[in-house]
Amino acid sequence: MKKINLSVIVPIFNEENTILEILTKIHDLSKICELEIIVIDDCSTDNSKNILKENNSLYSKSIFFDKNKGKGKAVIEGIKEASGEYLVIQDADLEYDPIDLMDFISNIEKNKSDLIMGSRFIGRKRSVLHFWHMVGNKFITLMFNLLNNTTFTDIYCCYCMFKKELIDHNKLKSFGWGQQAEILTYVVKNSDKIYEIGINYNARNYEQGKKIRYYDVFAVLYFILSTKIKTLLI
Repeated sequence: MKKINLSVIVPIFNEENTILEILTKIHDLSKICELEIIVIDDCSTDNSKNILKENNSLYSKSIFFDKNKGKGKAVIEGIKEASGEYLVIQDADLEYDPIDLMDFISNIEKNKSDLIMGSRFIGRKRSVLHFWHMVGNKFITLMFNLLNNTTFTDIYCCYCMFKKELIDHNKLKSFGWGQQAEILTYVVKNSDKIYEIGINYNARNYEQGKKIRYYDVFAVLYFILSTKIKTLLI
């Protein structure tokens, strides 16, 4: 059976404590797929940049920003650079374990899936989430499902693997938290075979670097609605 061709996009900002471990874990996927790893350093101010340059055998391509542009911009640049048939975005912390991506790859090989969405709520084990984070997630997931006729349980799970041809990076306008809603809306519109797979989750707290805040839900809702309107006008 032909191995799938996968590009893993890794945005990095001040992850000196975890970057080597996460890249090593991602690299293990090369055992079951044709793998391309693209790292984008968003002008880290810690030792991340030096660590990356000293360990360039752990990735295929690198981009180093000369000023901080945000995760969304890093993702867009990664999509531009990617050559794989399938894409997935991997945060550089250890909240998400790349070993779960093996199930995604197996599903694609078996079912020729267009899109696989991860879910922290149907996984085998996960950290206990903050209550209001869960409420916000359930609300935006409900709104997305209503507008897109889907039944996802966790649209802001960071594990989302999809065919590159289903997204045009030139259409992405958000550089912030709304970007995932943008990407998922476009990909869902262009997909025929969609699956959801439970994943394990090891949440960070704010002291450890977690960045999302309650007010970010408004940006997410805006891009869920505005992107859906754009797809209807195409």
